[in-house]
Order: sequence, then structure tokens, then C-alpha cells
Amino acid sequence: MRTVLVTGPGGAGRTTVAAATALAAARRGDRALLLTSDHPGDLLGTSVGTDPAQPDRVTDGLWAARVDSGAHFRQELLRFQERASGALDLVGARKLAGEELTELPGSEQFALLHALHQASGGDWDVLVVDMPPLRETLALLALPEQLRRYMRRLLPQERQAARALRPIMAQLAGVPMPSQWLYETAARRDAELAAVQSLIEDRTTSLRLVAEPGPGAQEALRTARTGAALFGLRVETLVANRLLPRGSVDPWLASLVAQQQKCLEGWYGEWVLGSTSLCEVGHLGRDPRGIEDLTLLDLESDRTLTTGAGGPTETSGHGGAAALSGGDGLALEPDGRTPGPAGDPWSVEDRREEENLLVWCLPLPGAVKSEVALVRRDDELLLTVGPFRRIVPLPSALRRCTVTGAALTDGVLRVRFAPDPGLWPRTD
Repeated sequence: MRTVLVTGPGGAGRTTVAAATALAAARRGDRALLLTSDHPGDLLGTSVGTDPAQPDRVTDGLWAARVDSGAHFRQELLRFQERASGALDLVGARKLAGEELTELPGSEQFALLHALHQASGGDWDVLVVDMPPLRETLALLALPEQLRRYMRRLLPQERQAARALRPIMAQLAGVPMPSQWLYETAARRDAELAAVQSLIEDRTTSLRLVAEPGPGAQEALRTARTGAALFGLRVETLVANRLLPRGSVDPWLASLVAQQQKCLEGWYGEWVLGSTSLCEVGHLGRDPRGIEDLTLLDLESDRTLTTGAGGPTETSGHGGAAALSGGDGLALEPDGRTPGPAGDPWSVEDRREEENLLVWCLPLPGAVKSEVALVRRDDELLLTVGPFRRIVPLPSALRRCTVTGAALTDGVLRVRFAPDPGLWPRTD
């Protein structure tokens, strides 16, 4: 199954592009599922339900489901309340009823992760997910790895071996020990998070960024490019959405077109490298509504949709443009896999003979030196880049080394490690 995660700055049209991407896959003959947190009724021309395990059919080959974060929050809290009823009764707590529960901030992220887990188990060729805005999406995609790390530290599985001694340990410690159901719940959550993390990290999963060319999108995309690299996410396509028609004689419109084209020139220089393509999508002159409008956004690989006086027309794309290839931009290798970056993006250079160093190379395109900080903690590296933070385990060879310095050059953070004589194997 191929998974396309569609995101972009707020208001850039990511829901529309996600729906058009899923429709294009369905028109090619794939079984496609569109997962969205929005209400896509007007966009798809039909209402959809909220069960990713049993989505609604929209048209031939296309199904859709909406993530209902409120219902998920109520269901999870009531389930937890039931499992913890013994402890709650001991303290005289009054149980909450479902109708009095209002979802709390943050519940949207957990509901979407749960929906991803449900959808990943379906018989789909293509899964297209309408994600939250850029910053929230990158934080959300990093969440499974972070939560699993927390649970391993707070509720290590090996402690379950001592469950027979829990009453004795509780008396000795003077505090209650975690109940078995808590470990079981943590194990179930870890399995679900592991499945979602595997989906996110799979080489057939990619990001599709949607942005309207202009100054407001520049900084957001720079930050997204760095954040995606930090979390190991592959940006498959940058969709330049709502392009205005070129050649207008109206001075006001012509100035906006010139601004968009200048922005596009910069994007081609920054993004059209390696496996990232850039797709130009013209403005329809209205908000897309229904399957027919979405079909207009299904572009061939060598054409770009523009808007003229007579409505949408297809013209040759900007030099070097790569539109939604094959109908949805999913360029595949002969075996059906989506090509990933060449080689290991986080490689270790062996410079022991020349400088007695090992250098860990971490690509961080768009990163600014003043926004990068790193700390070695035991066998992990705490890496902060702008608003993002990731804790990554060191490769085994680097765990026997000490950090001697780091430098950010040409979009690559190079961390220098010197072998520890007390831990490094001797060759004599």
C-alpha cells in the first residue's frame, strides 16, 4: 500500500489536493481511501461517515472517511474509566457520563493516529490522508516515536516479570504498584503506535506539500523542509496551488502573477532535486466542488492547468515542472515501490586513518545555524532544529565515542566523534 500524507500552510487547499490525489488514483484503477478530518461533503458531492474501518464509497475505486476526534475522545475516556473503576471507587470518584464529555485540546492528534492505524489494515492500494497544517503535521508524525520512548521508560515490559512480588513490593515501598491492566493497556498502545510508526517510516509513504506561491509560504516551507528531514520523512511533491493566469493586461493581476512566478523560480531551485517534484495547479476561478472539478485538477506529467478568459485550459508546464505524474504524482519503480533517497541519508563517515574521527552526517536542508542545538545524553543524541526536537539513538559504533564538535555546512549537520580508547577495540 502506498500512503500519501498531504499537508501545507493553513488555507492552501490541502483538502482539495488530497481529494484530487485520491480520485486520480481511483481513476487509474487503484482502490483508494481518502482520510480527512474536514467535512468533505461539498467537495466530494456526498457525505461520508466516521469509521475508517468501514468507509463510504464515493465513486468507482474511491472510498472516504472522516476522523471524528470528539467521538474518539469520548470512547477512549469512557473505556479508561471502566478499566480504572476499581481505583476510582476507592477514592469515591463520581464517574463521568458520555454526554457530559467535551474533547480536550490534543485529542485531534490521537484520533488521527488511531484512524491511520485502522486504515493501514485495510485492503487499499493507495491511502491518501488529509493532514493538519504543516507545523502540526510534523509534530504529529513524530508523536508515535516519542510516545513509545516514554512508555518504555515509564512502564518497561521487563518489570512485568515481578508481578507476583507486586503486593510485597507495595508494602515495602509504601505505595501501590502499577496494576497488571496498566501494563496490558500500555502494551496495546505500544503495538498500535508501532504500527503507525512503521507506516510513517515505510519507504512507500511520502509527504505532499501544498502551498500557494507567495512570501507567506516561503518561511513555512523552509521550516517544513528542515523538519521533514529531521524526522526522516520524504517530500514527494510540492504542489504550487491556485496559480493565477499569465499574460493578463490588468496591472493589479499582473503584479500578483509576477509575484507568484518569482516565488516559483525559487521553489524550482530549492525543491526540484532528488525525488522531489514540483506540480503547478492553476486557479479554477472558484472553489472546487464535486467530482468534475476534482477531475480538472488531475494533471498529466507534462501539462499545467492555467485559467484563461474562457476558463481552465491545459498548457505546457514551467520548465522542468513535474506535475502529478501518472495522475497523482506517485512515481513508482518497476517493482511497485516508491523510490527513496539514494544511500543512507544519515550516514557515518570513517575518518579514523586521516583524523582519528567518525563523522555522523545528518542532512538538514534549510536549517539555520543559530536554530540548531545538540546534546549527547548516554547513547542518544538530543537534536533541536528550530521548533522541532528529536531524540535519536546513536549508531552502535558511535556509542563508544565522545563528541568533539559539530558543524552545519551546505544543509548537512556533521557531528564529529572521537573513539574512546577505553571502549574502542584494539587492533594490536
